[in-house]
Amino acid sequence: MSRQFSVAVGILLWTGLGCASPRVDETTAIRLHMPDADDPTTYFEVVGPVVKQTGALAQDVFTVSVKRPDDAHPPAMLGTYHVAPGALRFIPRYPLVPGVRYRAVVDADSESVEAEFVLPKSGSVATSLTHVYPSTGDVPENLLKFYLHFSAPMSHGDAYRHIHLFDAAGRRIADPFLELGEELWDREGMRFTLYFDPGRIKRGLKPREDVGPVLEQSNAYTLVVDRDWLDAAGRPLEREHRKPFRVGPPDTRQPDVATWDVEEPVGGRNAPLIVQFPEPLDHALLRRLLKVTDAAHRAVPGRIKVQAEETRWVFTPKDSWQPGTYHLEVDTTLEDLAGNSIGRPFEIDLFERVSRRVETESVRIVFHVRAANDPH
Repeated sequence: MSRQFSVAVGILLWTGLGCASPRVDETTAIRLHMPDADDPTTYFEVVGPVVKQTGALAQDVFTVSVKRPDDAHPPAMLGTYHVAPGALRFIPRYPLVPGVRYRAVVDADSESVEAEFVLPKSGSVATSLTHVYPSTGDVPENLLKFYLHFSAPMSHGDAYRHIHLFDAAGRRIADPFLELGEELWDREGMRFTLYFDPGRIKRGLKPREDVGPVLEQSNAYTLVVDRDWLDAAGRPLEREHRKPFRVGPPDTRQPDVATWDVEEPVGGRNAPLIVQFPEPLDHALLRRLLKVTDAAHRAVPGRIKVQAEETRWVFTPKDSWQPGTYHLEVDTTLEDLAGNSIGRPFEIDLFERVSRRVETESVRIVFHVRAANDPH
């Protein structure tokens, strides 16, 4: 069955299981079979424990529909049901359309499983892993997470099976990541957030005491993403991706806006506002948690770029600057690579009260835009 299900991809969302990582032989799955030499029929199929427990599922607990962004409850597709040994099949009445997203749902008393499928369009370009953040090759020992950016939407449900961490000798590191039952994707399905196991980062917790930290200072590692990870159209990635990096000492200090260098733009032009940081900060948060406002605290529209291995934030206004006072407003949840935020450090002793209490949700840096002909 491995070949016949490779044309389309299923995104499994475990909503009714008590365990975030069920064993393969205990997993209920929804699959899509496309016509081949052995079986010319197109059908959606449910296999696994839910079929054994429920028997011949009726159409009120197994439905397939076309997923539309503006329709939370789309009507079920027309078709027929067929009970096969250990499986239930739904045969659509009409042919499936390439590029259309289909949603299949099993909602039984024992568990609920959901999957989405997209048939690949002919002639489309293979998806690639375009960026891994942090982009720097030097990270702290207590690095909290990676962001994986893809050129097109990816399949969901088995991400952790395709991501590995190796040491400098080529040995695979066991269980380095926090494997969540509901994977952390952005709305478009093109950015995946990969957390290291926090129990092996934070000092004093049992996993770190028993197993040790994932990353160790002065060592080198390589993050590897398999080529056989399927995108949302059921195609493997263009190539395997490898990110080598080196590990430095742990970072336990909070980012301090007083250490930031703000290069003020000149009025009358849409020259960029440039902010330099003494250390790399969280890429995704830099794009979301900083904004520019005018003297009346109105947001200034513009374009944001994060550069220089996440140590430079560049804001280019949509319209030319007007001379006057502006503010760079920074949310205090902005983090560095180790999860230390402006508001609080990541490493907090559970038996001590945090000495510094953040009274506001943001801090404000004032800067001024002078006229182009102002010598001062």
